[in-house]
Amino acid sequence: MKKWRMPVPSGGYAVGTSTYTIKDDRPEKLAAGMRSIASRVYYPVLKESAAGLKKARYLSRDMAEKLNMPLVLPVNYDKLEASGNNVSECYENAPPVPGMKFPLIMFSAGYGSYREGNSCLCIELASHGYVVISVSHSLEYMCTEFDDGSKVFYDKSISKKTYDPYLAGTIGAMKISRMKGSPGEIADKFDEFQFRYSRFMVGRLEEWKKDTVSSLDYARKNLSGMIDFDCGVGAAGHSFGGDTAYGLCADHPDFVCGINMDGALFGDYRNTVLKTPFMQISCGSNEHIVSRVYLHHTKDVYKVLFRGMTHVGFSDMKFQIPVKMMTGSLDPDVLHETLCRCHLEFFDTFLAHRKPAPQLQSSEAAAVTVFPPDTAV
Repeated sequence: MKKWRMPVPSGGYAVGTSTYTIKDDRPEKLAAGMRSIASRVYYPVLKESAAGLKKARYLSRDMAEKLNMPLVLPVNYDKLEASGNNVSECYENAPPVPGMKFPLIMFSAGYGSYREGNSCLCIELASHGYVVISVSHSLEYMCTEFDDGSKVFYDKSISKKTYDPYLAGTIGAMKISRMKGSPGEIADKFDEFQFRYSRFMVGRLEEWKKDTVSSLDYARKNLSGMIDFDCGVGAAGHSFGGDTAYGLCADHPDFVCGINMDGALFGDYRNTVLKTPFMQISCGSNEHIVSRVYLHHTKDVYKVLFRGMTHVGFSDMKFQIPVKMMTGSLDPDVLHETLCRCHLEFFDTFLAHRKPAPQLQSSEAAAVTVFPPDTAV
C-alpha cells in the first residue's frame, strides 16, 4: 500500500502517549447500560529520554478494519504493519519531563471519527510544550477501545438520526451553506434549520461536553504531575468536536480559550455571550454554519478561512487520502504547517501566556480576520 507521509513534529520535545479509561461514568443514552470514556494523552518528553524507544502503533487491527474504505482508503492491517506505515510520531508510555508541568488542551475529533483521527495536530502541539488529551465518544466513533481490551463500535443507526427527516435535513443543510447575508441573519437561519431537523445533534452536544469534563476530572486527579492547571484549560476539536469546544468555552469556567475546526454550531447559543478568546477555522463550503461564533463575545474572536480545503481535510486523512475531492487541493504540508501555527499562536497567547498576542497574517493558504469584542453586549 502507498506510504503514508505522517509529519514529524517540529517542536523542542519528543512526544509520549498513554491512555486511560473511565468506566460506567453515567447512564448511556444511546443504548442500554452505562457510558464509558476512553482518552489518549499526548505529552512532552525529553528527546534523550525517547532515544531507543519504539514508536507507538497508529491503528489497532479493529480500528484498521473499521477505517477500511476499499475505493478510497484501503487499509489492510497486516499489509499496514508490513509496510511500516502503522506508526505514530510518539512513544508509548515514555517518561514525562521530570519536574515540569505543561498547559492542557482537551480535544475531540469529529462525529464518526476516532480518538487518533487528529493525531498529527495533537502530536505537534505536544512537541511544543502542551499536554493534549483526545477524548473518544463511545458509539459515536468508529471504534472506542478501552484499556481492559473491550471495544465499542460505531452505531450505524445513528447516521439516520443526524437529520430527521434525513433527506429534507440534507437539503436544508446545503441551502444554509449557500446563503448570503449578515452573520446574524445566517445564524438565525441555521438555528431555524437545526431546531427543525437536528435536535438529535443538539442533544448529543451535552453528552460530549460531559465526556470531556469527566476526562478532565480524571486528569486532575491522576495527571497533575505533568499538567499546569493554573493556566486554566484550552479546548479544541474538529467538526462536532469543535462545536464541543465552543460549548465548553461558553458555559464551563475551567475552559479559558478554544478553537473550532470546521464544526457546525449545533446547540442553543441564542442567548450566549462568549467570554473567552476563540478561534474559528473553516473551509469555504462550511463558512456559514458557524456564523454565530462572530456574534456576542467580550474577547477577540479569530476567523481563519482556509482556501482549497474540504471538511475531512482538517484531519489526519489529509495525509492518507490522495483524493482532492475529499481532502481538498491545498498541499498537505502547507495545510499542516498553517493549521499548527494557528493553534500554537493562539494557545501560546491565551493559554500558556508565552506571548502578548497571536502573530497571524493572511497567506495563500488562509485568510485571517479578527472580530473585536462585541460592543453591544
